[in-house]
Amino acid sequence: MKKEFKVIADLLPNNVRVLDVGCGDGSLMDLIIKEKNIEARGLELIEENVKKCIYKGLSVIEGNAETELHQFPTQSFDFVVLSQTLQAFYNPEKVLKDLLRIGKSVIISIPNFGYWKVRGSLLLFGKMPVTKTLPNTWYNTPNLHMCTIKDLFHFCLEKNIKIDKAIGVNENSTSEIKKNNLEIKNLFSKLGIFLLS
Repeated sequence: MKKEFKVIADLLPNNVRVLDVGCGDGSLMDLIIKEKNIEARGLELIEENVKKCIYKGLSVIEGNAETELHQFPTQSFDFVVLSQTLQAFYNPEKVLKDLLRIGKSVIISIPNFGYWKVRGSLLLFGKMPVTKTLPNTWYNTPNLHMCTIKDLFHFCLEKNIKIDKAIGVNENSTSEIKKNNLEIKNLFSKLGIFLLS
């Protein structure tokens, strides 16, 4: 199981309604249903992933989050989860606004382009880095907006989006991100996970 999914599952209380946007093959939904007795629904763009979800017995809709989130009623879920997808949208601000409308709380994870290995690769080799959390080359990456933990933190403050909790994630460790340690967490965290309301 991915460390990221464990952290997300830990942020979710038992017996809540969750919408997993960009749910992939349903691994996160499968985990939270089994561990937390959560009622989960998924929205997924890629048909092959939708089939994998259905095969697992998961409730999923095939669709594009960028254009179809408006169809979900306001406050229809307790939590909406968006795992490593925000940076791939053409208009991430609009998507985030929709997520905050649909869910009472939102959990977002992002690959951190501010991670020291990413910075170092660009500085030393002059090339866009390829890492475990950023596995694609510049020409075939789904990432349209390069975002750091610090970027998302400041964006939330600017837009008056409440950060209930922010967590930096590495292979074997997690740590809370606060205003006073933002610089260091931005440098040493591979992923950022934000609980917003």
